[in-house]
Amino acid sequence: MSADARYRRIAADIRARIQAGEWVPGEALPSRQLMASQYGVHEQTVRLAYVLLRQTGILEGEHRRGVYVAHPPAMRTLTDPDAPWPYGAETTDTTPCRATADLAERLVVPQGARLQCEVVECLDPGGRSAMLVTSWWRAPRRQHVAFVAEVGVRPVTEEEARSLGLLVDAMAYRLVRTRLDEDGRPVETADLVLPMDRWLIRLSGMK
Repeated sequence: MSADARYRRIAADIRARIQAGEWVPGEALPSRQLMASQYGVHEQTVRLAYVLLRQTGILEGEHRRGVYVAHPPAMRTLTDPDAPWPYGAETTDTTPCRATADLAERLVVPQGARLQCEVVECLDPGGRSAMLVTSWWRAPRRQHVAFVAEVGVRPVTEEEARSLGLLVDAMAYRLVRTRLDEDGRPVETADLVLPMDRWLIRLSGMK
């Protein structure tokens, strides 16, 4: 078995043991040395398993100070996808791009048109990533008076999984929000990616 497969197998087993109640939220896991002895592997392999479990939100803490079972993220309900985010947020990318066929249709612009792009990571009150918002628009950025939204489900990408602390094959809501001007023309479109284990979608009173 390769080293990569070995630490992933150990991570999966630890996750199953947590789900079975062997360790509860807030409880520290055994040391890497003890776990390495249990699994018959090098401590570095256990360290990689712990790193993976921290990245996916199962564990919290630092390897030098011990790790413990994370408390499950709070479930939130999205009712207005155009409302300002009430907590912290970080802009992680502002690289312009060219309109794909999908974006050209959403913004009613020629395919290949130069678009501004912004990726924002919305954080919950505890500082964890709660949602990713990728927005596209044709400069200059214009005001909107209404929006439309469509909701679907898809697996997260590797980059999204890393940002949101999910497994690569995890499912997430994809909410497509398009903002409109007073004449009903699209001025901006966005993909909101919301982990299904942290969100309920309940849209009402669309503008």
